[in-house]
Amino acid sequence: MEDRTWDSVPTSLLEAALPWRTFRWHKGQKHYSGTYWSSTVCDHVIYESRLELGRLLLADFDHSVRGIVAQPFLLKTVLEGKTRKHIPDYLLVTDEVPVVVDVKPIHQLAKPEVAFTFDWTRRLVESRGWKYEVWSEHPAVELENIRFLAGYRRDWLFSGEVLEELCGVHLDGLPFGQAVSCLPGRPEPQVRSAIHHLLWTQRLVTDLGRPLSPSHTLRWPA
Repeated sequence: MEDRTWDSVPTSLLEAALPWRTFRWHKGQKHYSGTYWSSTVCDHVIYESRLELGRLLLADFDHSVRGIVAQPFLLKTVLEGKTRKHIPDYLLVTDEVPVVVDVKPIHQLAKPEVAFTFDWTRRLVESRGWKYEVWSEHPAVELENIRFLAGYRRDWLFSGEVLEELCGVHLDGLPFGQAVSCLPGRPEPQVRSAIHHLLWTQRLVTDLGRPLSPSHTLRWPA
């Protein structure tokens, strides 16, 4: 652990940070904690609630994110004569600027102590030109689609030959239900899972705003 002034800490140091705290399991706990294997960092990332897991899934699916750090640092400041402390939930290292994320259920955001903490955290984070995000929810259908596709995120489980063959087939505008039969020399389950992997990596895209179905039209990204 190191104590440093906020503006003196290099991003590279924070990218390699271990979680400031880890979750504890106990009987009757209110939150579901765990670890998630992230395809972005090729390692496990912790989460302390199902809501945090939702934001973690979105970060892992986001190609602009190249690093995810849970519980990345402890912020300390003095306000109104008192020392204030806060540990954000995630640091996302992106192609633009780092994004500091706090996850909180929407019904708790109006609590004075929560609003106060997030207000001074925002001002501190943005003083470096970084972005600060308070995340509470996401369109349920899109999140569930991403959660489903995350089951196909591990590159090494998919045949490179099958993926290459799929990329050589005219899939643009084809319904998913037809696309799974586009490689007659390959078992359909293998093709189906490979298409799901291409959707996770976004080498193929489709409308994630409605539940995935055989009628979903596949597109090559622009």
